[in-house]
Amino acid sequence: MKDTKITPEIIKQHGLTDQEYATVLKTLGREPTYTELGIISVMWSEHASYKNSIKQLKKLPKEGKRLLTKTGEENAGVVDIGNGLGISFKIESHNHPSALEPYHGAATGVGGILRDIFTMGARPIAVLDSLRFGNTKNSQYLLKHVVSGIADYGNCFGVPTVGGEVYFEDSYAGNPLVNAMAVGLVRHRNLMKASAEGVGNYVVYVGAETGRDGIHGATFASVELTEESEESRTAVQVGDPFMEKLLLEATLEVIELDLLEGIQDMGAAGLTCSSSEMAGKTGNGIELDVALVPQREKGMNSYEIMLSESQERMLMIVKPEKFEQVKAVFEKWDLHAVNIGHVTDDGLLKVKESGKVVAELPAKMLVLGGDAPVYERETKFPDYLKKTQDFDPESLALPDDYNHVIRKMLGSYNLCSRRSIYSQYDHHVQINTVIEPGADAAVVRVKETGQGIAMTTDCNARYCYLNPYEGTKGAVAEAARNIVCSGAKPLAISNCLNFGNPYKREVYWTFAEAIRGMSDACKAFDTPVTGGNVSFYNENPQTAVYPTPVIAMIGLIDDYHKVITSFFKKKDDLIILLGDRCNQIGGSEYLKTHYNQIKGQPPAVDLEQELNLHKIVLEANEQGLLRSAHDLSDGGLAVALIECCIASEQKIGAQIEMSFIHRPDFELFGEAHSRIVCSIDPQKLDNLQSISEKYQTNCEVIGKTATDMFTVNDKAGKSLLDLRLKELYRIWDSALQL
Repeated sequence: MKDTKITPEIIKQHGLTDQEYATVLKTLGREPTYTELGIISVMWSEHASYKNSIKQLKKLPKEGKRLLTKTGEENAGVVDIGNGLGISFKIESHNHPSALEPYHGAATGVGGILRDIFTMGARPIAVLDSLRFGNTKNSQYLLKHVVSGIADYGNCFGVPTVGGEVYFEDSYAGNPLVNAMAVGLVRHRNLMKASAEGVGNYVVYVGAETGRDGIHGATFASVELTEESEESRTAVQVGDPFMEKLLLEATLEVIELDLLEGIQDMGAAGLTCSSSEMAGKTGNGIELDVALVPQREKGMNSYEIMLSESQERMLMIVKPEKFEQVKAVFEKWDLHAVNIGHVTDDGLLKVKESGKVVAELPAKMLVLGGDAPVYERETKFPDYLKKTQDFDPESLALPDDYNHVIRKMLGSYNLCSRRSIYSQYDHHVQINTVIEPGADAAVVRVKETGQGIAMTTDCNARYCYLNPYEGTKGAVAEAARNIVCSGAKPLAISNCLNFGNPYKREVYWTFAEAIRGMSDACKAFDTPVTGGNVSFYNENPQTAVYPTPVIAMIGLIDDYHKVITSFFKKKDDLIILLGDRCNQIGGSEYLKTHYNQIKGQPPAVDLEQELNLHKIVLEANEQGLLRSAHDLSDGGLAVALIECCIASEQKIGAQIEMSFIHRPDFELFGEAHSRIVCSIDPQKLDNLQSISEKYQTNCEVIGKTATDMFTVNDKAGKSLLDLRLKELYRIWDSALQL
């Protein structure tokens, strides 16, 4: 690469403001080289520096007696589950790559989050996803190929994809959200850190060769390309799950053999991010020579090598005397393990190209928590909320035909079966899946201890659009409720915060309010935030996406044989509503589907009431009282009951009889929080009611399980719903087909 003159245009192409570039000049005392400009640009980008979000993120609760890592300081969070074991988990976004190339964008999103897990020393045991699409024909194309990318990568790698969620809203047209969560099991003794420990230790590059894939956007626009690079560059990385499987096994082997001092995934910003973050964390420096980096393309220069986001690569810190052992292990797995540099004591990231210094920067100036820029943007209450909150639900006419309403709702893309999606995933590989996709939460057993790990992803972004504070509180509450409905106690969360442009004051207001809601809910449930991801600039030419703070939560059940499932098990069981009746429909699927309106306030969460509900279910399950449990959320009581009827092959019906306190449609289709429907043996009713009274929560018999019908009558005998399960299942199961 020829020396390139740094011009105002090139600085702008690299995304640096005048103020930021002035800071660069002051810190360095000189003009940066072109490679240095690229390094600073990516490390000061939103994705790496969190410059517009870190002040808000610091408000989240990050302390917990089970946490084995500090929030945000490692590749993934780790929670202690006893017996010398921990669970490592994290969720991240791959939204923009998936919009450009949905198959490879989604696949590499899975690959990246898996590497975050096994760099901690953990073996991945599960993957989940959280997806959002528009309602256009192109959105269907994106959905199909995103699902294929997730399925192919996970299936080939050999990790079960056990759960997730998908929603469809107009705001995601042109900007889908593809969030991937991974969960792994780690022994305490194998827990690794992402730091450059030990002056003189080798900096070892392992895994696949480096290419030009992933060098895109503003930072790529101004690079002088050779003829070869122009032909071979790709905007989106291409993953290789078979290579990743080899990398996993080799990595876990060298960790088990105690050969590493530190390890970091080469994810976003590739070698730049991994080297600068490992150095910046300890105060040490790293010196490396890019000419030593294994390359699969001709003529790559230092800028390209440092910024490449090629997949299936790691950076390791190894003592010199252990390097040959590390190299032997990786060669056994047909992978590169190359010493490309060493740890220094000068605090600098020094990059050479065939011995010539092309970059020499203080590592501290590059990293989060160091001297990277930090901002708090202006906020403004959104104008659109004045319109959406101008809503009188009582002005809506009662439906003439409740049977017609429920048919239409079950056929909605946001309520129907996702079987055509999760049937593409191998959710039984590793043979530890206890609860499969389609339930409130997935559960995977820990074979050697008999414990069960419950996991879920949740967020109703429509609620967050209407009230980001209550909507995000609700996302945490629903995630916890889903964990509890599987029989597990919630432990901790990771988050993936998907928002529009933070420089827009209304967008930043929703972001700040979402953080406030998440903080309040996590404190109430004692579920600290172990880490996560912020994805800004999710917009199409018309609008930003709905605020979408996805919650990834895990929970623990001491004996996986005690898991609870959502479907009815036996005829003539009592059907119980735990929690209060609903008297509002703001933000509900019913309001959208039947009245074509997205208005009102979403359901608010009483955190004390929600926590009491969790205690009831966990205590009742410990006493063996519950035959099934299912949380009430999207679609309300009627949809939840139907799901309990048709979610298993048995297809057991329900006869519901209620004396309605409020409007019947509000009680049946409203989506108030802190409610669970369960089924029990009639002889165990007194015990369940006693527990509910202790926690001051309504425990109401609303019907019984029956044959092949779903009926709802009021106490006067008037029929509101009367449908055969076969018809309901056909509508629900056939609406969404890939």
